Amino acid sequence: MDVDVSPTRKVAILGLDRRSASNIAWCAATYGITRLYWLNGYILCLEVYEKSFEHELKHKEFPVSQICYAEFPKYEKTLEVDKSLQIPIVDVSDMELFRSILKAILENEKQTATTSKTKGA
Repeated sequence: MDVDVSPTRKVAILGLDRRSASNIAWCAATYGITRLYWLNGYILCLEVYEKSFEHELKHKEFPVSQICYAEFPKYEKTLEVDKSLQIPIVDVSDMELFRSILKAILENEKQTATTSKTKGA
């Protein structure tokens, strides 16, 4: 039997926004997102279309249409949206894919802040 471990070579993030945790939770709940992801003090909400999985299989590049993120220092298993509605949060801090995504997000945030300061000067 052959087993080929073939990780995704590239993740393409098409939209990225820093938001409040409560806005992320409400948006996720109303949009039908079933879970949020937590790592290193942040929560992430990923909007991924079904075609993205097909694209990844063909090209080893995974397009994510939108990621929203917020600081969320302490891991909790659920985030309460409303008294009767909670969204599960998955701890993905031990997953290389998510660590790479968060690293890219934070580098983009730093670069954007630097560019904004330069333009304002």
